[in-house]
Amino acid sequence: MPAMTWTEADTVRSARWHSESATPAPTRIVVADDRMTAENAYRLACEGTALLWRGDYHNARQLLQAMTRRVDRKAPGSGDSPAETFRLQRQARNHRARVLGKLLVQLEGDHTLALRRAPDVRQVCDDVYGPSGEPMLIALTELLGVLGAAQWREKGVRIPALDAHIYPHYGVFSPIRGEYVDLVAGTPLPRTHRTAFDLGTGTGVLAAVLARRGAGHVVGTDDSPRALVCARENIDRLGLAGTVDIVGPALFPEGRADLIVCNPPWLPARPTSAIEHGVYDQDSGMLRGFLAGLAEHLEPNGEGWLVLSDLAEHLGLRTRDDLLAMIDSAGLHVIGKSDTTPRHPRARDASDPLHAARAAEVTSLWRLVVSP
Repeated sequence: MPAMTWTEADTVRSARWHSESATPAPTRIVVADDRMTAENAYRLACEGTALLWRGDYHNARQLLQAMTRRVDRKAPGSGDSPAETFRLQRQARNHRARVLGKLLVQLEGDHTLALRRAPDVRQVCDDVYGPSGEPMLIALTELLGVLGAAQWREKGVRIPALDAHIYPHYGVFSPIRGEYVDLVAGTPLPRTHRTAFDLGTGTGVLAAVLARRGAGHVVGTDDSPRALVCARENIDRLGLAGTVDIVGPALFPEGRADLIVCNPPWLPARPTSAIEHGVYDQDSGMLRGFLAGLAEHLEPNGEGWLVLSDLAEHLGLRTRDDLLAMIDSAGLHVIGKSDTTPRHPRARDASDPLHAARAAEVTSLWRLVVSP
């Protein structure tokens, strides 16, 4: 990561820039403290100036909230189509992230946050960033995300299908939308299910479900190093290390399986942060990769399970014909499909400009086999 320099108390200082979302380093930094007004902070951030906070930690959080209210005043309008409305919302969220990401804090070489009334963030930052040894600047929004993720990691997410908790790590998509887990837990297994692959395992939740359902040997894969660590910890915690192997970075592991499950990101758009890789699949890359590789990795009479929401279809980002054409061109055909409706609060939020699409959303498990 690049080193950044700024002038503070007539002294030139420097620190390494770090951004989990690969946001470019700011080109201009000014030092800010408790005297900074929200209006000035918002104006400077909109102009592209970063504010390195040297005041009270809780005042920094209040300033961030005040900046958030100002940026949210300009709500995105509705477009001429669901796809255009979605594009405008994504554009507004990206602008919001850019503006709010201009409020910076400095972590010392041991990840100490040297602000008045600041919490001890050393262990949490060690877990996410690894050992540092040198100061670094990060956005306050990123630090708050790291702290929030640590709470999820500590308390976990209860998974009824496992009668247990799964503990997501920072940057790994949390299984809070349980309908896709329930589909995998409730769909009848193929007659032969000695081996199973879970592609894009994330927290390892689906690999664990398959193992608990009786798959003899499960292999979970992911291309994210953090997901691999997270999945292994969850599998160990559940006592399934003798049944489930977590390997990667890869989409498909070596060999073949009787059952191959994939729950790719549901929307074909470009992710802008690590956590968004669990939601957005640019150009449907993972979906296409799963379908294209399925035939050569399935055992004879094996099944592939594609777990996918149709929200992209309601948003006009992909059609059902597009999906069926991908399946057909991969030499596959559908032998069954199970559907469920979302239970998350956004599906019932009538104030959401995309409410009609979310309210109509259906999540499906497509059972695929190799065409004869």
